[in-house]
Amino acid sequence: MERTLEMIFTTDLSKKQTIRVSKAKSDLTAAQITAAMDNIITKNIINSSAGSLTGKAGARIVTRDTSEITLV
Repeated sequence: MERTLEMIFTTDLSKKQTIRVSKAKSDLTAAQITAAMDNIITKNIINSSAGSLTGKAGARIVTRDTSEITLV
């Protein structure tokens, strides 16, 4: 099962910007994700056409399970 962390930020242009991190650890905590998002905002390390990241709108873990199908 593939796990992707999606961190959703607000921007100074009143838009939302999502940063996706694939292969997210299964034991990530809300505190760790919050700290990472705060660090990204504070350090201003992401350039986006949606504007500068200014706040946290949310975060989620998306899981995807892939099953191969044998064709007959």
